[in-house]
Amino acid sequence: MRRRDLNALLLAAALPLPAMAGPAEVPPVARPSAEALLRLAGRLRGLDADGLSPRLYDIPADALAGTDAAAHARALHAAASAALTDLVLGRVAEPPGRPDIRRLPAAQRLPPWLALLRGSAEPAEVIERAALQHPDMPALRLALQNARARVEAGGWAAIPPGDTLDPGMEDAQRVPALRARLRGQDPELAAAEDAGPLYDPALEAAVRRWQLACGLEPDGRVGPSTLRLLNRPAAAWMNQIRVAMDMRRGAAPAPAGRRVEVNIPEFRLWVVEGTRILLDMPVAVGKPERQTPPLAVRMTAVQLNPPWGVPERNAREDLLPRFRRDPRAMMEKGFRVYQVIGGERVEIDPVTVNWATVDPKRFPFLVRQDASDVSALGRLKFVMPNGDDIYLHDTPDRHLFSRAGRALSSGCIRLSQPMELLDLVLATIPGWDRARAEKALDSRQTGFVGLPHALPVRLAYETVLVDRGQVRILPDIYGLDSAYLQLLDARRAPSPPLARGPAPPPSTAASRGGAAVHTAAPQRPIPTSSTASVQ
Repeated sequence: MRRRDLNALLLAAALPLPAMAGPAEVPPVARPSAEALLRLAGRLRGLDADGLSPRLYDIPADALAGTDAAAHARALHAAASAALTDLVLGRVAEPPGRPDIRRLPAAQRLPPWLALLRGSAEPAEVIERAALQHPDMPALRLALQNARARVEAGGWAAIPPGDTLDPGMEDAQRVPALRARLRGQDPELAAAEDAGPLYDPALEAAVRRWQLACGLEPDGRVGPSTLRLLNRPAAAWMNQIRVAMDMRRGAAPAPAGRRVEVNIPEFRLWVVEGTRILLDMPVAVGKPERQTPPLAVRMTAVQLNPPWGVPERNAREDLLPRFRRDPRAMMEKGFRVYQVIGGERVEIDPVTVNWATVDPKRFPFLVRQDASDVSALGRLKFVMPNGDDIYLHDTPDRHLFSRAGRALSSGCIRLSQPMELLDLVLATIPGWDRARAEKALDSRQTGFVGLPHALPVRLAYETVLVDRGQVRILPDIYGLDSAYLQLLDARRAPSPPLARGPAPPPSTAASRGGAAVHTAAPQRPIPTSSTASVQ
């Protein structure tokens, strides 16, 4: 997302919502006409356009209106109230392991929405208004409509497996399948001449555009990673959009102060203050097998020239093979090996260890790397206490940031611009600046600089981005969208009907039947807020 677009979103997030009607202004209970009730029923059956499953709302059949109008109206109002609650607050309540999701039900003012539904002669219009609260919803709804149409048309034919397809190659079966796969999404390719079995420049350009949009290396080569995503079922892309719609509902207002925001699948970090973006940088995050967890924590200190206490898994899986190859080279890179003997930690010479006999399942050593220019942590570590031992840090592997896909670390966040982040952090600490920090770094001595005020840090996970009305879908690298989808489509325990007026908003997930309800999903890492409200 471009800086000017992020600034616009931040400005929108900072604008106050219009005042809500107070209790004295609650409209009287309306009696919608029979036609209006049928329109409401139709709108509820169309909730799939909003990413929700109509089957979950027990919408009464229209035929009931002819045999028992009162029962039909009651059941319809209960269904509409449940749907409205989910549209305003989000359906999924606090999905496990997602502290990055910030929801504030009180800020969404559900009771006035329910009162408006109860008092409207056209309740279908209230549902529609609630569905489009968030500024991203029109674009997401259109993207969902197109994705659903592809699913209903049978998706797309799979591109047959085989060796990597390179530009200039000819393949009578795979190249036409690749062209057909991308033509439906790429107008430029659709307008280009069909080169048949030749992987021509027009198709190469389309592949590069698609790879870039998906966060892959835009090299035009269709290898295993690109092919796997191209052949991903159309329904999986559609469901990512559904998840994104629910994740935007019920979002808490953006914090006003300075904060650090990371979007894990986008491989980017921002430092934001109010509506201003102070820093925007590429980062590397955890591999799928060593995921960076979503977090909402606070940065409390910066460590200069940090040593690296190597986690046991890294030592077993990454370092043991290197010690087996050349223990002396590992010593030269600053690695030290310790063993607990008689209750005390004793340093041992790596050259004296028979590494070939060391069982990785029962790794008996502790490994540490001294601070240096080649240390895995580089020269800076930004400390933010958490149970997963995740932090932000420098890295000597600068070449990683030229890659499009940067799920490369062992879980922590590697920074492409650590000194620029340090500048912003030190600006809040009296007596510290870049010159003093560089002098301390040049000393090669390990030291800590405590922050007088802890800095909020959020590691978010959002795969569907909206930029000036265009929707971009990133790979669900950790499967968190799939986990969210299961909660989104789960049926919850029935709640009492609301036909006689609005109920107070539930305060916990348990009040609506557990984790699968009334949620507030994550905001955009550079947050936005709803622009519509009940007045």
